[in-house]
Amino acid sequence: MTNRKVFSAIGDFFTVFGSAVAASHAVEAGRKPRARDLRNLGMDPAAFNKIGRV
Repeated sequence: MTNRKVFSAIGDFFTVFGSAVAASHAVEAGRKPRARDLRNLGMDPAAFNKIGRV
């Protein structure tokens, strides 16, 4: 593995981790997460909007 691939993988990890933290904080606060954060996590923002409260 080249250095570029290693640093790219590390950067991707921090991007996904940051999006997960941001999305979880938004949900805990009763707000909708940003679409960018949901896309980084592999979720469709439109599908997330269809989720109702239980």
